[in-house]
Amino acid sequence: MLSTWQSVIIGGAFGKIISSFVDDVIMPPVGMMLGGVDFKSLAITLKAAEGKAAAVMLNYGRFIQTIVDFAIVAFVIFMVIKAMNALKKEAAAAPSAPPAPSAQEVLLTEIRDAIRARQ
Repeated sequence: MLSTWQSVIIGGAFGKIISSFVDDVIMPPVGMMLGGVDFKSLAITLKAAEGKAAAVMLNYGRFIQTIVDFAIVAFVIFMVIKAMNALKKEAAAAPSAPPAPSAQEVLLTEIRDAIRARQ
């Protein structure tokens, strides 16, 4: 089983790939099915821009994309860990052949059998 830090490293490695997958592959068709919505632009203006001050925005569309990113990363990590655990169980369950007897054991067995044959 992977430790927590190994899971974090794997998650970080997949993070950018999954983000690109969600941004470029998943969300455009979802937005199209919902009437041409671009999730990156979904936001609520809390305070309009005044002079040099930028507008205060609540970007809930980006938050939705981040949730989808997280769900996919978590699922991929879950499947990788599940596969690794299954491989470990298979390796542990496979019985190993008993070791061959040593030359000393073979000799003692022959002596025992010879004594039994005399009696």
